[in-house]
Amino acid sequence: MQAFLTITITPELKAALLELTQTECISIDSLVVKAIESYILTHRFRALRSYLMPNQGTVYTDEEIFEIIS
Repeated sequence: MQAFLTITITPELKAALLELTQTECISIDSLVVKAIESYILTHRFRALRSYLMPNQGTVYTDEEIFEIIS
């Protein structure tokens, strides 16, 4: 099921978005969805890294943390 989201952006951001989507030959919807997914993954990754580092006493590399969450 799809949901709709309305956002307000500056004219400069809209121009940059249009330029990028034309250059990459992708829709604005696709680019925004990918950006949100990337942001959420990055946030979860950083949260997990913050949790693992002090609690486990073991130093994990970014690659190891990525493997844990994959």
